Amino acid sequence: MADSETPAGAGRAARPGGGFDEALLATLFSQSAVGLVVLDPQLRLVRANSLLEGVQTGEYIGSRFTEAVRLDDPDGSEQLMKRVLAGEGPVRDHLVRGRLRRIPGDRQFLTSLYRLDGPGGTEAPALGLVVAFADVTERERARAREAVLAAVRDAVGGSLDVATTCRAFADALAPGFADLAVVEVVDDVLRGVEPPVGPMPPGTPLRRAASGRCDSVREAVEGGSGARGRAAGTTRPLPVRTPYALAAADLRARLVPLGPDTPWLGTDPDEARAVAETGAHSLIAVPLTLRGAVLGLVSLYRCGTSEPFDEDDVSLAVSAATRTSLAIDNARRYEREHVIASTVQRRLLPQAERRQAAVETAHVLLPGRDSGCWFDTIALSGARTALVVGGVAGEGLQSAIAMGQLRTVIQALAGLDLEPEEVLARLKDTADRLAHERALLPPADGLHGEPLSAGCVYGVYDPFTRTCTVARAGHPAPLVVGPDGRAVPLDVPEGPGLFSADSALFAPAVVTLEQGSLLAFCTADLLSGDRAPERITQALARPGRSLQQLGDDIVYALPEDTRAAGAALLLARTGTVSDHLVATWDLADEATTPATARVLVRDRLRGWGLDEDTVDATELIVSELVTNAVRYGTPPLRLRLLLDSTLTCEVHDGSTAAPHLRHARTVDEGGRGLFIVSRLASHWGARHGPDGKVLWTEQELPDEPPDEPSGPVTRPATSADPVAPADRVDPAASAG
Repeated sequence: MADSETPAGAGRAARPGGGFDEALLATLFSQSAVGLVVLDPQLRLVRANSLLEGVQTGEYIGSRFTEAVRLDDPDGSEQLMKRVLAGEGPVRDHLVRGRLRRIPGDRQFLTSLYRLDGPGGTEAPALGLVVAFADVTERERARAREAVLAAVRDAVGGSLDVATTCRAFADALAPGFADLAVVEVVDDVLRGVEPPVGPMPPGTPLRRAASGRCDSVREAVEGGSGARGRAAGTTRPLPVRTPYALAAADLRARLVPLGPDTPWLGTDPDEARAVAETGAHSLIAVPLTLRGAVLGLVSLYRCGTSEPFDEDDVSLAVSAATRTSLAIDNARRYEREHVIASTVQRRLLPQAERRQAAVETAHVLLPGRDSGCWFDTIALSGARTALVVGGVAGEGLQSAIAMGQLRTVIQALAGLDLEPEEVLARLKDTADRLAHERALLPPADGLHGEPLSAGCVYGVYDPFTRTCTVARAGHPAPLVVGPDGRAVPLDVPEGPGLFSADSALFAPAVVTLEQGSLLAFCTADLLSGDRAPERITQALARPGRSLQQLGDDIVYALPEDTRAAGAALLLARTGTVSDHLVATWDLADEATTPATARVLVRDRLRGWGLDEDTVDATELIVSELVTNAVRYGTPPLRLRLLLDSTLTCEVHDGSTAAPHLRHARTVDEGGRGLFIVSRLASHWGARHGPDGKVLWTEQELPDEPPDEPSGPVTRPATSADPVAPADRVDPAASAG
């Protein structure tokens, strides 16, 4: 027999026959790991294996498949089966939802549909349909739980705001995991206070921070009057003898079935009403805890036809709550630091509007993340006023501290009567030293290497010349609106930021203003955004409104995000000094001029109704200052008195040499003039200008000065008036 010959009977053995097909089908239907269903062309049940429990029995043979298996979308499933019967090809791994009669709860099946072809193949009508399916309910539930945890991981922790963190947590849980999720936080935690250590005592105030819900219970929750229907921000005491109190006491999650006969609902009528309104039947109460401290409570509900929670769901809720507790605590710590920084900022800023001689001011401080912005109004000699707004970039306590340092320095520099550009130049020198000190911190210090950035705008208004001189360092220029409502151009060259490496010089800008003009000094956030300067200018152009009302109008016009950042606004309305409260004389450069000045001063102060002690002290001050100007200064000489909340004396001469206070020895015949002046005056100093210098003093008045002089008043002489004639004042008589 050749090797290629086939043994007799081999072909017959290779071809199964007889009962082989029946044996194959019986084995397949009895031992298959997946469910099998055979349907006829009318989609009626012909045969099913035991995995489809309750369907393989004779009672369903001949019934439509959608009658035997209650699918969530029977019409859609039938349309899909008909397309397969029509020869459009098989369908594999199609996920459907439904319920089996003998297995409680919703099930999920991964199905595949195959057409049974007859002898004619796909061209002939189909003999029926084979449905292969696998119950993937548990797998899908596990996948859904992983998706919920992933959603919590992605959504929670991205914000340092407690309310935002709670809202993200509630949205991640509902409606994907729970039909209703309520997050409540211990009231003090929202303000950054340390959370209480568990167990939480009954009656602890809980503030509802956030809630999430599915559409099916949204209307009931929003319209209900129960505890679960409360609006965000409302508080309730922790109810005693409830799962919430028990979970907060032993710090363990609770899985609780809900129903009309639930015993503890009787102690909380609001909760019982909410359960009835929403149809809630299953509850998980999870405490938000961290290192034994209780931050709050999470309540999760399933309502209506949703499946009840199980122990696996409790584990998921605990895992999600643990991560959220850490995020809430981080936000609480940030909130605490923000509260401290805001408190420091408020303490370092002016506590009340300061009355100025010829400027009306008002401010608006918008609290927010930025704790480094500041404003100031500083009274200068000669009835001038310094207007300051600045900001240190960043958040937290360190920004507030740096702000306080810069504000203190600029106040000290303003008292030296320096020009605005020189004030900013010296302020930048101080900022450079602060930055250098920070750079020398140990590497382990959190501030090491952290950059500093700050800006400032400094302006000085002089009511006698009606000019405002402005310089800026990395900060927007002020906006100016005239009394007629039109914007006044003010082109201020931008100088380098206070902590920048740029060493460029500061250049001032001078603008002459009409009486009643408005200046708006703003932090950068107020001037950012679409048409921000135009909006502010339009708000300032409204006539007949007080500065505080104008400031409020500007705030109303701001974008919402500006309020979150925080900002400062300083408004000033310019004026002049009343002619009745100022007197100016040109003096001759003669030896008898001090005596003349004494007579002029005494006459004016008596006309203003000041007391004799003040008159005597002022005479002596003016005598010493004028004597100093005659001996060491150069013409022209000018004397000016200004009556406001204080009495100011100014003596101008053309010399640029600055006087110095000396402590004369007992045997010295001179050198005591400025010492006497410093003892009689509250403040004194010298300021320099392009035409010489001015020595000035300020004296405190015993009582509030009158608005108008009490005696007969004539118009005060001005710098254009001639020196007082000899027939009015006898210098020889006054010299004695």
